Amino acid sequence: MGTWQTFDTAANRTPIVDEALSVGMNLFDSSPMYGRAEETLAQAVNGRRDRAIIATKIWTSSPTEGREQANHALRVFGRVDIYQVHNLVNCPAQLRMLEQLKGEGRVNAIGATHYDPGGFDDLCDLMRTGRLDMIQVPYNPRRREAELRVLPLAAELGLGVLTHSPLRFGVLDRPPSPDVIESFGVRTWPQAVLKWIASDPRVSAVLTATKTPGRPTENAQAGDPPWFDPDQRERLGHQSR
Repeated sequence: MGTWQTFDTAANRTPIVDEALSVGMNLFDSSPMYGRAEETLAQAVNGRRDRAIIATKIWTSSPTEGREQANHALRVFGRVDIYQVHNLVNCPAQLRMLEQLKGEGRVNAIGATHYDPGGFDDLCDLMRTGRLDMIQVPYNPRRREAELRVLPLAAELGLGVLTHSPLRFGVLDRPPSPDVIESFGVRTWPQAVLKWIASDPRVSAVLTATKTPGRPTENAQAGDPPWFDPDQRERLGHQSR
């Protein structure tokens, strides 16, 4: 579950996290650029931190501020399961710090993200260094640039892949008819799109953000097999254009 624009609040997000965990949705992704989302998420997982996989990010060009961001995240979460350099900002300095934290056992996996396909060449260069365990990129039937280089390279190197923005970039603007949606074995068009992403064997997790009760349950149902085969993925990709 993503936390952008949904956890930057003083409101209690414990009910949403309760629902997410109850349906098997246990990976939560945050960032200091999401306002107070880290604090809100930490409060929501308080008392069951061991049931959650926490991913967050370093987002600054300053090594000093990067250390402050890490100290804050480690204070509120206790440990960080997946710590990422957000949008490759000052990767040399931030990766050194994350590698030190991983060596100390305070971080389990190191990743890097980029929201812009224009940065994918730099991301691929970093992936080839062997310093990453994970990456995070946008990916859905209308945003498929990651298929060209990033996803094949991640598979080759054995890297985990988090995908964000699954329901953005106009993918929900023109849903097909209900009978077409049902032909994919799902109830809603968002479920079809989420299953399309999750059916790519190179994808480790699909990050969806919500603050609406019931939505985690609906989204999680897209993660139930059977998965789409290549023909179904091609047909759904055509429907989303």
